[in-house]
Amino acid sequence: MALLYGLLWRLLLFLLHSIRALVSCLRVRLRNWKGRLWERAMATLLLPMSMAGFPDHRGKLNLDARRTAGNGNCLPNRRHRWLTDGRSLEKLPSHIGLLVVEEEPSYTDIANLVVWCMAVGISYVSIYDNHGIFRKNNSRLLEVILIQQQHLLGTEGSKYNVEFLSDCADKPHNNVLSCRPTVKVLSPEDGKQSIVEAAQQLCRSVENKERSSKDITVSMLDTLLRESNNIPDPELVVKFGLVDSTLGFLPWHIRLTEFISLPSHRNISYEDFWGALQRYCACQQRLGQ
Repeated sequence: MALLYGLLWRLLLFLLHSIRALVSCLRVRLRNWKGRLWERAMATLLLPMSMAGFPDHRGKLNLDARRTAGNGNCLPNRRHRWLTDGRSLEKLPSHIGLLVVEEEPSYTDIANLVVWCMAVGISYVSIYDNHGIFRKNNSRLLEVILIQQQHLLGTEGSKYNVEFLSDCADKPHNNVLSCRPTVKVLSPEDGKQSIVEAAQQLCRSVENKERSSKDITVSMLDTLLRESNNIPDPELVVKFGLVDSTLGFLPWHIRLTEFISLPSHRNISYEDFWGALQRYCACQQRLGQ
């Protein structure tokens, strides 16, 4: 009998727990159903009021669409601003270097920087990265520059035909029609190689008895390097990245160059570029004095 009573007691407990679980489930379902019913009722009441509060919603969308379609009208104002900015500076570099020390270069952002240099009146732009990525892909870079030139300058971009120098001999790219502004793509080999070639030329002249070893001076080497470069030394180099090094950027030509560092070239804005030019304009170069 004790065993039978034990089984009955366990059966009653099982039924009791089952009933409690069923009641809890029904309560949850009822609560959710009432909540959805309440939300639908409130939405039915409030929707007409919300629509009445914004009667010009469709008109506002149409106005935004018209503004978006009319963005082309901002191009002349933007070009005029860039040109005015360049003329407003008391000191504008004729040659600027873009030194990228980041691992993943952005062609579009570099192209934007080149176009902004054109727009403010900078004649020479040198692009340098330590791995020579831009040098190896100079055709792609030129293509992106031309695309961004059309995008940022519109029809006025045809006035800025780019001379694209991509090798040590400074020979123009085949697709180039004009000589200004000039864009040159550099790699670590350019600075070192030019010094080596100038030194070899001096050594051959001594070997051929064209000049004496006593005649070789720093100014003579400097003259040879200038003849091989054909462009002025960069007055300003904007370095992009957190590495505090020039990483071999034209070691002979940066004796009087001003360096300005920015965190990154990716997603750079015109305001960032303009700020760097203003910092260069405000700096005092004592030229060793």
